[in-house]
Amino acid sequence: MRQALQILFPPPRLPLGDGTLWAVCLGTLACVLLTDLLTPASLVVGTLLTVPVALSALGTSRRPVVVLTLLSVLASVLAAVSNALGDGFSRSDLSNRVVSVLAILLVGGLTLRSREASEQAVRIAEDERLLTRERLLRRLAEDMGGPLGQPEFVARAAASLQHLTGARSVEVGAAVRAVLLPPHALAAAPDLDPPAPSWLDKRLPLDFLARPVGAGNVWAADGGRVVLARLQRANDSDLLLILRGPQTPLSLIGEAASALQPLLDRTRLLDDLRAGREQLRERGELLRDLVYAFSHDLRTPLLANAMNMHGALRGAYGPLPQAYRDTLENGLNANAALLALAEKLLLVTKYESGETDDQISDVNMRTLVQGVLEDLRPRTEASRLQVERQLSAAHVQGRPHDLRRAVQNLLDNAVKFSPLDGTLRVTLTDEDGEVTLTVQDDGPGVPISREPHLFQRFRSGGAGGGTGLGLYLTRRIAEGHGGNVRYVRTQQRSLFILTLPVDGGTPHD
Repeated sequence: MRQALQILFPPPRLPLGDGTLWAVCLGTLACVLLTDLLTPASLVVGTLLTVPVALSALGTSRRPVVVLTLLSVLASVLAAVSNALGDGFSRSDLSNRVVSVLAILLVGGLTLRSREASEQAVRIAEDERLLTRERLLRRLAEDMGGPLGQPEFVARAAASLQHLTGARSVEVGAAVRAVLLPPHALAAAPDLDPPAPSWLDKRLPLDFLARPVGAGNVWAADGGRVVLARLQRANDSDLLLILRGPQTPLSLIGEAASALQPLLDRTRLLDDLRAGREQLRERGELLRDLVYAFSHDLRTPLLANAMNMHGALRGAYGPLPQAYRDTLENGLNANAALLALAEKLLLVTKYESGETDDQISDVNMRTLVQGVLEDLRPRTEASRLQVERQLSAAHVQGRPHDLRRAVQNLLDNAVKFSPLDGTLRVTLTDEDGEVTLTVQDDGPGVPISREPHLFQRFRSGGAGGGTGLGLYLTRRIAEGHGGNVRYVRTQQRSLFILTLPVDGGTPHD
């Protein structure tokens, strides 16, 4: 981490301004030229003209190097001509002058190459600095990833910023009337001794809150030893970030705060979603309790009413006129329908709440199907239905009462929607570890528009009409036993197929 910070923020350099550089180099050039003019050529003072060329490397561009190299060469030639006119010109003087000019050109060339290498090194260092900066900010985003509520966001933000900035400690909390309140978190360096103090439930210093005008959302306090940043929250107090002794400048902390702001906005949406989900859960539990209480309490008066009507039909109150007996029969049918509805509602409540904890036992499916067909015999005979059955021996592990309800729903629908003198075909097979019950009738079938919603709650009309709970319960019971139920239209006939694993499968809701 320390190496990354050194790359991001190297020690400051004091560059030499171009104006000062030109003055120093030209002054040096003039002094060396004047000395060369006033001294004999044998002293080879012209070699010192390489000094201003070397000094030009301190500039911010290549131009001073090129210009001063040319000026130094011209100055050397001028001094050679002046010395030749004054003292004469020998072969050794010519050799010395050529060496001086070559030295100037060599120093100029080496200076240009050195500058190019230095500029390339600066570019590489800058690229590495930006890459490291980007890597640190990306790590911050990764640390803050995932679905976070505001308490989790605050805790992760404090730890991530402490790791990113190398601060001795980072504290995050809500600033309310100059007091730091929850959501709150404090992250400190592991080797910090003594432990970092906390401002939770304490009044913050005035220096912390009196940020300079124009400082944006990041500012320094306590003589620069503390850096603060602000994250805005809609319809709530802002979050204050307190960094003690950060090793990074305000610019990086500002970028980190800018990266955290949209993540904080997202946490509010997640908190709202969680609150809404909790409200829905509470309302669902309330509705479930109401349905359960209504269905359970409805059964008692309905059973008592049915007993009284049965007693009256048996003569408990003396002979009754036929019209009165017909009325009692209708009342018993309506009473039975209400009892069936109450039982369905109780079963729906049980499966919706996941309370399917009835005892699992071995269920003889052939006996179960035969029993349901016997119960429906009065209705099939009234409709003059021909019942064709092919029932193989089949056993499953499951809840007998629930499986009977599923079979009864399918057979009851088939009888209900079969035309007079129709045929009802019931088949039960046990193959490859699965028990399959098929129920086929000659009824009009389910409209194509309703097929996608056939096994959903309260979808009445056509096959599976009535309360809209029968086929939905059949699906839930089948799924609760690891099986499924589906509808198939074949040659203008309706075919329902209930499939159950022999071992009960893996029940699921």
